[in-house]
Formats: sequence, C-alpha cells, structure tokens
Amino acid sequence: MKLLTGSMVAIVTPFNADGSVDHGRLRELVNWHVDMGTDAIVALGTTGETASTTLEEDIKTLDTILSATNKRIPVVAGSGSNSSAMMLHKSEIYSQMGADALLCISPYYVKTNEEGMYRHFMMSAEADVAPIILYNVPGRTGCKISPNVVRRLSTHPNVMGIKEASGDMSYAMEVARYLSEDFAMYSGNDDITVPLMSIGAKGVISVWANIMPREVHNMVKDYLEGRHGDALKAQLRYLDLINGLFMEVNPIPVKEAMNLMGLKAGHYRMPLYPMAEANRAKLIKIMQEAGLPVEG
Repeated sequence: MKLLTGSMVAIVTPFNADGSVDHGRLRELVNWHVDMGTDAIVALGTTGETASTTLEEDIKTLDTILSATNKRIPVVAGSGSNSSAMMLHKSEIYSQMGADALLCISPYYVKTNEEGMYRHFMMSAEADVAPIILYNVPGRTGCKISPNVVRRLSTHPNVMGIKEASGDMSYAMEVARYLSEDFAMYSGNDDITVPLMSIGAKGVISVWANIMPREVHNMVKDYLEGRHGDALKAQLRYLDLINGLFMEVNPIPVKEAMNLMGLKAGHYRMPLYPMAEANRAKLIKIMQEAGLPVEG
C-alpha cells in the first residue's frame, strides 16, 4: 500500500466500570474521528492501554474498529511485543483480520543487542503480513532502535516507516537520512510534530488528536501542502495543552480530558489510576485556556 500520511490518532480504549471494553462507545469514537477528518486509526497502542489487555480482548477491540471504519480510513494495529514470536503471531492475526499496517515496538524489558534488534523486526517483516511501522520509544522500552538498524530495515519492501517517539531531534536527524518514497517517519510526540515534519516526517501518530482531531488534521495538512507558517502557529498555540496531556503518564490525562469534554473515554485499566486532584485542576485550566469545553 502507499505510505500513510496525515494525522493518525492513537485511539484510547474506553472501559466500563467493571473493566470490560466498551465496544459501543469505541465504535462511536471511531465514527467521530472519521467525521472529524482523522486520516487513520492506530489501534492497540500505548494510548489504548494494550499492555494491560489480553490478546482475546485485543482481537475483539480491533474487530470493532475495523468494522466501524469499514475501510473509510486505514487502520494500523499495534502488534508489538517484547517476544519476537508473539509479535509475529499477533502480526499474522491482525493482518488476516484486515489491518492496513502494523505498529511494531522494540523489545521492551528484554532489550537485545544490535543484531537481535534487527532480527526482531525482520521476523514480522519477512512474514506474509501487512506493512510494518517500527516504533522507537525508549522512554517506555528502555532501549532504542539504532540508526544503523533503521538504515538496514528501511530498504525492506514490507517496512513502511518509523514512529519516532524518543523526543531526540539529533536521533531523528540521523534517521531522516533514510527516508524515501517507500519509508516514512511519523512523529510520536505531539509537541514536536512540526519540527519533525520539517526534516521529512509525513504526519503524526497523535495522542492530542483524541480531543482535537480536526485541529491536528488541519495542522498536518497545512504543513504537507506548504502552509508551514500556519502549521507552526497551530503547533505553538496548543503547546501548553499538548504538554498538559503528558503531565501524568499517558493515557491518564487524555482520558480525563475526554471525560471532561463529554467524550466518554470511560475508565482506566489498572495499574493506571485517575489523575491526582491538583493535576486535574491544572488540566482543566489549560483546557479552558485552549478554548475547550469542560463539562465537569
């Protein structure tokens, strides 16, 4: 498939009070994103709390999302694992279900050496699966995908790109040397989407888009279509809000913001827990300053 571009929401998973997935609300959120111009749905990621869900739950969640999108926009499924064999297993399942691409994370906790990192991704890339997007997020995993491993993987026909979420512009510059018509970079940090696009990124896999999908879509579109000043203006205008969404570990603040806006993101899956009251008050103030409606 062609490279994905634009604003791709790292969608939350709404949970009921008993901890079960609220599939009805999830379907509503997907339809809302399609209506708001979101360019792709990224399911089963960090923001979706997939580290605390079972494979059976994930399959049902992805099925709901695929059904709701009904091929109107692409769906990227997070198939990553610290087990290379499990990542391959999930990649095969999600591809057979109809995912358009797969988000594959570096092997957290286990870590590995240089060759192991390369082969971790190659196990899925060489299988009969949808195109994969590498996911570099060392703050979560404790390890990073070295520029050399990115270079080696970037030429593989089934490796579509990299979600760069280190926040390290020097690293991103190294990786940018390997971008091409067949290998893209996607910002994994909402606060530096425009800077990353200035070195070649094709869009963002966004937490912020859970609450302002139209604005994120427009910002990315403006940059891709050459209206760089307008894109930068939006990035800077909402910077305090973006930072506020990470004042506690993601997705605690963004789910709180959604609930405050009446977007009904539901509950968290333990060990995630509602925001501390002082931070909740700060978040409300930031949201109001950004012009967002606060219902409670």
